[in-house]
Amino acid sequence: MKYKMLCVEDDSQIREIIEDYFTGKKDNEFEIRVAKDGLEAKDAIEDEEYDIILLDVMLPHLDGFSICKMIRKKSDVPVIFLTARTLEEDVLLGFETGCDDYITKPFSLATLYAKCIALLNRAKGMVVSETASIGAISINYNTMVVEADGNKIELAPKEFELLSYLIKHKDWVISRETLLNAVWGYDFEGGDRVVDNHIKKLRKALGNSGDQIKTIISKGYKITE
Repeated sequence: MKYKMLCVEDDSQIREIIEDYFTGKKDNEFEIRVAKDGLEAKDAIEDEEYDIILLDVMLPHLDGFSICKMIRKKSDVPVIFLTARTLEEDVLLGFETGCDDYITKPFSLATLYAKCIALLNRAKGMVVSETASIGAISINYNTMVVEADGNKIELAPKEFELLSYLIKHKDWVISRETLLNAVWGYDFEGGDRVVDNHIKKLRKALGNSGDQIKTIISKGYKITE
């Protein structure tokens, strides 16, 4: 099933990163239309209907709050604000105008993707327990419960996101840069050594099952059976 997404963002780099990440998924679930300012967004929502909308707040010509009010006059489509505005009054205004979630920049692409899927499932009445397993490791993406060798494992949020990403791309060699962008966000200022440190913590938490996460010299990491 293809989801139609409208991504309204005036930063071309952020637009491209979101589009590449969402359309590059193995299941290729998203068809994305982009708008770079408020007027293009207005035209886009008048032209057609969408399953979900990503909406920047600070836009040329017409701001995101105004666009969201326009959307709510005609549709209950899930709307996620993506913005650098972090003041509580801005967050509250976002929800008052009718958004379903408010994500501040920089953000994790993996988290954004997960939030989009959760909102789409809820909107279409398809909330189910999403689980996956590989070898001795199993994961429930909804409850965030991880088991290794039959034992429940407590993982910190970043280790959980790393494991989720690796399992969703099992047997793929994932570069440190890709993991950094997916889990920490494109604006993260730290180096890719942070990935190595968290992989080390993840392996330790998984015990013997941690050996399933392989280091590929000069390439990155992959998880196998």
